[in-house]
Amino acid sequence: MAPQYDAIVVGAGFGGMGAAIELKRLGLHGLLILEREDDLGGTWHVNRYPGLAVDIPSPTYSYSFEPNPHWSRLFAPGSELKRYSEHVAVKYGLRPLMRFGVTVTGARWRDDRWEVVAGEETFTARYLVTATGFLSMPKTPDIAGVESFQGKVLHTAAWQPADLTGERVAVIGTGATAVQLIPELAKQASALTIFQRTPIWVSPKPDHPIPSPVRKLFARLPFAQRTVRWIGSSVLELMMISGVVRYRQLRVVNRLAERWCRAHLHRQVRDPELRRKLTPDYSFGCKRPTFSNDYFRTFARPHVRLETSPIERIDATGVETAQGRTEIDVLVLATGFNLWDTNFPAFEVIGRDGRDLGAWWRQNRFQAYEGVTVPGFPNYLSLNSPYSYSGLSYFTTIECQMAHVRRLFTAMRSRGSSVFEITQRANDEFLERMRAKVTQNSVFSLGQCSTAHSYYFNQHGEATLLRPTSTVSAHRAASRFPLSHYDFSNVRLTTSSPRDIESAMGAASRSGSTSRVHTSRQRRSP
Repeated sequence: MAPQYDAIVVGAGFGGMGAAIELKRLGLHGLLILEREDDLGGTWHVNRYPGLAVDIPSPTYSYSFEPNPHWSRLFAPGSELKRYSEHVAVKYGLRPLMRFGVTVTGARWRDDRWEVVAGEETFTARYLVTATGFLSMPKTPDIAGVESFQGKVLHTAAWQPADLTGERVAVIGTGATAVQLIPELAKQASALTIFQRTPIWVSPKPDHPIPSPVRKLFARLPFAQRTVRWIGSSVLELMMISGVVRYRQLRVVNRLAERWCRAHLHRQVRDPELRRKLTPDYSFGCKRPTFSNDYFRTFARPHVRLETSPIERIDATGVETAQGRTEIDVLVLATGFNLWDTNFPAFEVIGRDGRDLGAWWRQNRFQAYEGVTVPGFPNYLSLNSPYSYSGLSYFTTIECQMAHVRRLFTAMRSRGSSVFEITQRANDEFLERMRAKVTQNSVFSLGQCSTAHSYYFNQHGEATLLRPTSTVSAHRAASRFPLSHYDFSNVRLTTSSPRDIESAMGAASRSGSTSRVHTSRQRRSP
């Protein structure tokens, strides 16, 4: 018989760990966390390129219930985020639940439970949680001849340590990752050429070491660190609201943000033509902006060159554009991730009546109720979903979803139920609200975004990644959504698994129900 679990979580990054923590709090202990990499941490385990750091203040990039007083800098390096993830896994007893090097290839709802296939193994669980992350599938540029290059090729999402001293290096891409990486490469390469398709809005980075006395204060008085977190979160919220969500009402603030970034560029780059090339022609917020104090300065170095002509082809020894040819030894691909083609979902998910989630999303728009659940997919929690990303810190999204799970499972338990499914009507109403907010207020519809080449937009040209509301609104909805938006039902257990029987009977007894667990679909009022 295939192993039986209360819940399977796919992904051992911060999203998956947050979900597992919440499920454990709710009394589900038969948990399994499957991770394709060889360790936990998600993006902070996979990404190891030089200059890697969090791109928002560290105190805001952590669980609110587990503050970290040990950040060395306001913008902590990636190695500290990795250590923080390990700390969380140990403290909350998650590491024993994890299996690494396991790639899930499919999941199917069958006989009122989920069957999850990974290689030659099949696992079954009452609940399935996908936490595969937004930025997990590296994107290789669609450039003629890229596979024919015979020198060293490095992708930022699969970085291999390399000594690039004296090498002629080319970087393709100028997103947030490249902004961190390029200054570090310039310290080693004898010649560095950056091939830019789309410039990025960059503002000054208020980064500085956090003194030891301050860290000791945070450890002794967690309230002090929570205050710093609140201040940082408020600043990020202002950026999100003014730059994206309330663009129609706060367009002047958006313009001020652009001027702030332009002034930063002007201070660091004196060459007018170079400044022009580095200045975005799209509205602030169409593409995720970033912080850096040394990115622009790097282009003033004599061995660094910015190339904005489109790449025509790559051959065995170099890169060719309409303006000429560049001979290189090392090709660095800072081309980001493929979100919409391969990561929504990251593997085949088949729900009720054979509904294929990937196909359904592409045929009926990308959608998920409150960024968590999908009609036709019972007992399924999709954490990296359309309209789920709230604010500029991923932890805002994680904790909103944890709150949603808490309310949903508490309601299900109180009814003595074991199956939930969002109604089609509630999902449709949520989708229309989100689409209206994007269309009527956001920078994605009212700003100039056509040249941004932003991963916020899916292949249909719709901005369905970010939730177009404030984080306060998102948290409120996660804690107060109408329970009538869900169908709750009971199921007859189809196996003789003792854990399943105990779990079902325990739920019934806790709710005060003495009726037999049976198969029935019914709407319960809150």
